[in-house]
Amino acid sequence: MASGELQFIHNLRKRAGRPGGVVRLGIGDDCAVLRPPKGHDVLVTTDLSLEGRHFRRDWHPAASAGHRCLARGLSDLAAMGAHPMAAFLSLALPAGFTRRAANRTWLDGFLGGLLHLAKQTKTPLAGGDTSTAPGDAILADIVLLGSVPAGNELRRSKARPGDSLYVTGHLGGASAELAALAKSPRSFRKASPDADHPHLYPQPQLRIGQRLRSLASAAIDISDGLSTDLTHLCEESRVGAVVEVDSLPLHPLLKTKEDALRHALHGGEDYQLLFTAPATSKIPRSIGGTPITRIGEIVRGKDISLRSNGKAEQLQPAGWEHSL
Repeated sequence: MASGELQFIHNLRKRAGRPGGVVRLGIGDDCAVLRPPKGHDVLVTTDLSLEGRHFRRDWHPAASAGHRCLARGLSDLAAMGAHPMAAFLSLALPAGFTRRAANRTWLDGFLGGLLHLAKQTKTPLAGGDTSTAPGDAILADIVLLGSVPAGNELRRSKARPGDSLYVTGHLGGASAELAALAKSPRSFRKASPDADHPHLYPQPQLRIGQRLRSLASAAIDISDGLSTDLTHLCEESRVGAVVEVDSLPLHPLLKTKEDALRHALHGGEDYQLLFTAPATSKIPRSIGGTPITRIGEIVRGKDISLRSNGKAEQLQPAGWEHSL
């Protein structure tokens, strides 16, 4: 970003505000300085957002691209019951990107969306990096640090046969909205982050994840699709599962039953939590206004089944696959 880099960092530092909480020193030095809460472990996650794969400038409002960049990492922290400590953003922009006023406006919107969610979730932006992208696409990498009381993080690997299987919120909305976005991007240009837009502005379930540390046996966030993320959880816990079709909490955006089931099982990017708990646990029907629904149970073996009207069929992972 050459001569514009110093001004960009100066403006970003001003917009991010003064650090606080665990961040003793933020943007401006070679390193940030954090002081984790006493008796807590530090959790670290990172997510890449690549133009053309995770967002499109001709589809997504700039604020949505920034919001989603941060939300992806926050959802990982939620799945392990963590409190956010700090975020670090690295941006690679095409050569000469900021010379055009329209691109500067887009970048301003991107940062606005990210910082709005950061403020909502009390996640200070403590640093990052800038560079020139190797091509014409924008690359954004978010690193997030969180904390949990030592040894109390949620994991994927502790589900046991007999546990009940739950999800938070509703399923399939993000996939359905993405399909609508692809058909008519212009109709979403003024979408508000304060409205229900499960794809454009997903809401990481941080409060629920923190509450689940005392209730759940295992957890994962639904980023790649229920079928795929349930497979990940079952593989790590070395168990199987039965999912009840009629219990799935479908998002109101879903219309026909056939499409609804496809979106709910395989759509991905709902960023809800999928978790297990002993059958004796008293799981509330909602936490912070977000419903919690029992959708099945954990069983012995390795098979994952989908049961409807007393009949069961194997559920294959058919969500998002990260190709290398």
